[in-house]
Amino acid sequence: MARTKGNFADWAATLRKPVTVKQSAVARVRGARIRELAPGSRGWGGRGGGAAALVPSVTEYRGTTVQVCGLWPFSSGASSPMIGVPLGRHEETQATVCCDPISWFQRAQLISNPSAFILGKPGLGKSTLVRRMFLGLSAQGVYPLVLGDLKGEHIKAVKALGGQIISLGRGVGYLNILDPGQAVEVAQLLQANGHHEAATRVRADAHGRRLNMVVSLITISRNNPPTDQEQTILDRALRVLDDRFEGVPVLKDLLDVIISAPDELRQVALDRGDMTVYLQETRALEATLLGLTGGGKLGEIFSRQTTNPMKRDRAVVFDVSSIDETETDLQAAVLLACWSYGFGTVNVANALADAGLEPRRNYFVVLDELWRALRAGKGIVDRVDALTRLNRSVGVGQIMISHTMSDLLALPAEEDRMKARGFVERSGMVICGGLPASEMPLLTSAIPLSRQEQQKLIGWQDPPAWDSRGVDVEPPGRGKFLIKVGGRPGIPVRIGLTSIEQDEGLNDTNTRWSKPAESLMEAASPQLPVDGGTP
Repeated sequence: MARTKGNFADWAATLRKPVTVKQSAVARVRGARIRELAPGSRGWGGRGGGAAALVPSVTEYRGTTVQVCGLWPFSSGASSPMIGVPLGRHEETQATVCCDPISWFQRAQLISNPSAFILGKPGLGKSTLVRRMFLGLSAQGVYPLVLGDLKGEHIKAVKALGGQIISLGRGVGYLNILDPGQAVEVAQLLQANGHHEAATRVRADAHGRRLNMVVSLITISRNNPPTDQEQTILDRALRVLDDRFEGVPVLKDLLDVIISAPDELRQVALDRGDMTVYLQETRALEATLLGLTGGGKLGEIFSRQTTNPMKRDRAVVFDVSSIDETETDLQAAVLLACWSYGFGTVNVANALADAGLEPRRNYFVVLDELWRALRAGKGIVDRVDALTRLNRSVGVGQIMISHTMSDLLALPAEEDRMKARGFVERSGMVICGGLPASEMPLLTSAIPLSRQEQQKLIGWQDPPAWDSRGVDVEPPGRGKFLIKVGGRPGIPVRIGLTSIEQDEGLNDTNTRWSKPAESLMEAASPQLPVDGGTP
């Protein structure tokens, strides 16, 4: 019986096995059918399906929090600041990037002072970026001041704003560095309205700027700064000139005061009653001033009355494009004179606004080609530093432009190199375009840059493809900039031009190269008549 039971048990186990197999097969079929009811990660698979090889990106829309509030939770905040002049789109997220030093300081409070420094190789769009900023700021009531346009590339934009164009150059226009501008009239107006301290500050500022400019011209002319005693003599001569001269003096009048040897000058010259000592102390100074008034390498641009006085209630550009590129000393001297004249006008406007005699005006000062002025001679860095060190309470934003850090640090004296690097370190924001790899150690010594940001800047300075086939191919880094504020990650932005900026030619800095191939071909191959006759 036991054996029969054992056979039955084996037979029963054998019968249960097929049943278990059939149930698992059914489960698999049912699971497959359930899975077929839902698409995969790339769409419906199988016969008649439409699986996509690439998943298309979702269309993005931008709006205010009031407009997109009903789309929650599918909305997200912008990854870049939205306060300031719209520059373009973020290179990675395609978000709109708004930036300018005044808005980021005043409204967004992202930087500690309203200043910026732009670095980048030529031809990558530094001037276009600056124009976009001052065009946008002008719509907000800020007056742009381009203090020295060496290439004439900002003239069209300032003219479109209804601004003032001041042309300087040999036989084109003159700028009297001893002209106090509107400081005398404004000081008298402040005095008449009871603002005695403000009037005194305006006169002192005008005197200091004139003295600083005379010393700068002497430094450029000699390639060496004047001695301390010569600067003391110049300071006293300017005061004597203001007391005794009626009208606006010029450099020739300053030279006449030194030659006449008044008692005030002989006292500071320490001649102790010996005229020979005075002549010996002032001989070199007279020779330099004679060169500035009678020609020399700086010409007569600064020795005559100002031909076109600057106005303080509109945009202004100083057009110095008529000065040849080879006259580096003259270019540096003109830039310093324009900066001094412009900052003096700004201080006058602020003094009137503080006294309640005029409405408050904010200015956006553009200092282009900074490296030219710094290389003019020893001691010029101190003069530039004295001119450009603006206080946050002045209500002036400024932007400095140069090519590379090497331009700023290519100075013979170590103290000058440290001060030049301070221009970058003190800026509220640093905007970098394409730069060579050799610039990275110098740049990272002033501002922190990650390795990825350095590679991005190096890649932007590459030239376009070799096989351009005569088509205007832009280099990969044109219009691309990295905005750095302190140790924060940089914001890579690509400048987007509007139709007005493109059609009106506001950003065409190569006007003298327009269509060179057509003119050359027309000159090389004469046109044959249609009937086959003689051309």
